[in-house]
Amino acid sequence: MFDRFQRLLHDCGVTVTSFGANHIDSLWQTKGGSAYSPATQMRYLKLLDRLCRHLVYIGMRDSNPAKDLVHSARWPNEDPTPIYLPPEADGRLQAWVQPSLNDDLAQLRARAIVALFLGTGITAAEGRGAIQANLQTAASPPHLRVPRRGARDARTVSLPQFAVPILETWSARRATHPIAGNLLFSLTSLGRPITDMGLGRIVRSALVAIEFEADDMSPRILRNTFCRRQLLAGLDRIEVSELLGLVSTRTADRIAATVGTD
Repeated sequence: MFDRFQRLLHDCGVTVTSFGANHIDSLWQTKGGSAYSPATQMRYLKLLDRLCRHLVYIGMRDSNPAKDLVHSARWPNEDPTPIYLPPEADGRLQAWVQPSLNDDLAQLRARAIVALFLGTGITAAEGRGAIQANLQTAASPPHLRVPRRGARDARTVSLPQFAVPILETWSARRATHPIAGNLLFSLTSLGRPITDMGLGRIVRSALVAIEFEADDMSPRILRNTFCRRQLLAGLDRIEVSELLGLVSTRTADRIAATVGTD
């Protein structure tokens, strides 16, 4: 979200220390911004309000142009429609994650990351914390073991066939490029975890590569797509919720309501 706003500021010739309320209003007039739901606009306003309050606190701004806007805005009474990849775009992304002989280490890692999110429906936090030993591509069936995290119980998610080749290739390449620690994905040989921002950039780049654009281009859209794919395959909402690590079926219920809308 912030990347998109920053691109707008760059086009307007201003920075985070000098933009005004008019620049926030301009965001709603851009090609992508004109389609933002009230909930997405509210998320932007909350983000910019926090940013500006921090910049005022450290003395880099004199005022907060988002203050009045966020106070006058209201969250919508109804949940927004979940964002997901339609089956045709899902298929294009499944094709994009297939390994190529021309892939360097970073590109191979990006394909593997997207394949894991798209194929298992894990959260960004679960993806950051995934370790090599929990990925079992040679098992029958191939699967990812997701450890207990907070309120989410441990679970095992079978890997779809489209995700196996790239994850096998990544595991083999990772073994030839020693990386400290046991994280499945890291940014350097020192084993430094990938940040949420880093994951967001990777997922966004993949979606841009298949010419798909939406309000939310984070790992969440891949989780929603996984959820919807399971529902389309005939799994009930309780089973799908368990695969997502959720006790409530609320997420699956919301996404089930979109089935038949393509």
